[in-house]
Amino acid sequence: MGRPLRIDTCDTNNNNAAKAKSCAASLLGKGADVIFTTCDVDFATQVVQESLKAGKLTIAPCIGTDQMGPKRFGAAGKLAFSFGNVAQDEGSAMAEYAYRKGWRTANLATNTLLVYFKNVVQAFEKRFTQLGGKIAGRESYATGANNVNAAVSRLNGRKADVIVTSTAFGELPALVKGIRSLGNKTPILNSWAGDGTYWVAGNPQVTDYYAVTYASAFGDDPNKAVRALAKRLKAFTGGFVTGSAAVDGVATAIRRSGGSTNGAKLAATMEKFKKVPTLSGLVSFSPQFHSVFGRQYRVIKIQNNKARYVGAVTAKVVPKI
Repeated sequence: MGRPLRIDTCDTNNNNAAKAKSCAASLLGKGADVIFTTCDVDFATQVVQESLKAGKLTIAPCIGTDQMGPKRFGAAGKLAFSFGNVAQDEGSAMAEYAYRKGWRTANLATNTLLVYFKNVVQAFEKRFTQLGGKIAGRESYATGANNVNAAVSRLNGRKADVIVTSTAFGELPALVKGIRSLGNKTPILNSWAGDGTYWVAGNPQVTDYYAVTYASAFGDDPNKAVRALAKRLKAFTGGFVTGSAAVDGVATAIRRSGGSTNGAKLAATMEKFKKVPTLSGLVSFSPQFHSVFGRQYRVIKIQNNKARYVGAVTAKVVPKI
């Protein structure tokens, strides 16, 4: 509406609470109208609290749980939103894709490090069993706990049509390559956490591995604008579109609020978003979910260490977990 958007930044040093708090305070002191924060709710908490205290719309581009809102931050959390897909929606989409593939039994491998990891697998189980699927077994492991190999051994002992997880970090190659090194060819289905090929080097090669994500970073996304941005950014996972989606969403909220940047007005407008167009697809929020649900996912398959887009899926149900 005739006013340029400007982004100022500061470094929160990951989980350094004092640094994060002063970082947020410095941006607010310069007159920031909206605060964007990092994509893990625990790392983001200090910034979110400072921003909410100042009455500002507070946005995470890709927190993947329902905690970026009133559930975590109480009444003040009405001003907090994430343009990441809520884990309940993501796990549901994974279940629908698995069932569509003809996979009727699943082994669940839960990384207990993050609420997001756990919620994705919980939602998968809820939706998969609603569709008629059966859970063959459940195993858990945790980043940094040195117990993923034990989980791999137990998973290998149980037959299923698919192994389902939500994981990243060193546990991603440990789980996938561990399963394959045992000669187990069962398809593996991961969430957005497992997008990308940065982890596939070496042997055994990664085969029959799937990740449900926001976009394809591999030059074959069905959206021309997404392909162009991926090339420009040299993106290596589909999460790159969430930053653009957050900017699209804030701009839409400002326009729909008559140009206002008042936090409460913007939040009230954003809570009413129903299939709002963004570069990442159609974005919806609700009083319950301040993270996105109902957006179309891309499915990426890695075969012989090479990734490609193989389809799309949209969750029809957001299960209660």
